[in-house]
Amino acid sequence: MTTLDTPQDGNRLIRLLKLAGKQSSIWILLAFILIALIFTVMRPEAFATQFNWTNIAINASILLILAVGQTFVIATSGIDLSVGSVLVFASVIATQSTLTLGELLGDPESVVAVVGGLIAGLIAGALWGVFNGVLIAVAKVPPLIVTLGSMGMAMGFAQIITGGNDLRGLPTSLTQTVGSGRLFGVIPYLVIIAALIAVLSALVLNTTRFGRYTLAIGSDEEASRRNGLPVRLHLIKVYALSGLLAGLAGWLSVARFGATTINGHSAENLDTIAAVVLGGTSLFGGVASIFGTVVGVFIPTVLKNGFTIIGIEPFWQNVAVGAVLIAAVYYDQRRRKARSRR
Repeated sequence: MTTLDTPQDGNRLIRLLKLAGKQSSIWILLAFILIALIFTVMRPEAFATQFNWTNIAINASILLILAVGQTFVIATSGIDLSVGSVLVFASVIATQSTLTLGELLGDPESVVAVVGGLIAGLIAGALWGVFNGVLIAVAKVPPLIVTLGSMGMAMGFAQIITGGNDLRGLPTSLTQTVGSGRLFGVIPYLVIIAALIAVLSALVLNTTRFGRYTLAIGSDEEASRRNGLPVRLHLIKVYALSGLLAGLAGWLSVARFGATTINGHSAENLDTIAAVVLGGTSLFGGVASIFGTVVGVFIPTVLKNGFTIIGIEPFWQNVAVGAVLIAAVYYDQRRRKARSRR
């Protein structure tokens, strides 16, 4: 365990941790390029096209927003297994709120109803995050257990509200703009939103007190507490952020698909954890990279896309992502041990 005896020691440690994260990000970027080259050589006419890469970027967008929240959580040495279920719950709340407001206003295409649905989805996601954070930071229940429980609860409540059936009938002003619209007819709005979230999150992580506290707590929670950091409150904020972003992802999901897709997000927790760890964020906390997460998100997305193009059965896609996750955690352990010997 590392002890931060002075503020200068803490700042030096955080700089070293950030450098380690950047170095890992470079390696995962090279790995991503290699994977893309392999699929390009195998099926250049199908994989290496603008249409396919646009689809890859769109598919990665919602996952990236979830993974950004997961990055902050894992940076504190926590875990959030509930992000996929919270996405579903928030999408149900957002959709139901949009439809209800549309009926009350007498205009199903009302922008007020769309914005109201967004706000409801964000609140629903953030409340699940606060629920997780309080149990973890105050009640001291392990993050794995808390978020595993909330994963089942959020999905269960979503199914209870809908009767297990997807909600439809969303305004075209949402689905045809945010969901499938493109800026200047070229760049999908989903990609733009995800990119903005990633940039803002990178700035928060690397230039603000919130980011410094996140890394310090992940590096050594007890030392952070002794140095006067509000550890409990900060952990609640981090999990609330993860829930908030899951709520945003839920709203974007219904905008894209025009429905809630209740049964379509079972692998998001695995994919986000794989993306974050692949991107250089340490599963043991203290090291994080939003840029690495961005690259890491494209690894499972490109793998699934490439496997589909070359005709490999979908079942093998999850096998590959799981294997990559195990390899990334193993590498992270080796890197952590090597760093501790210095």
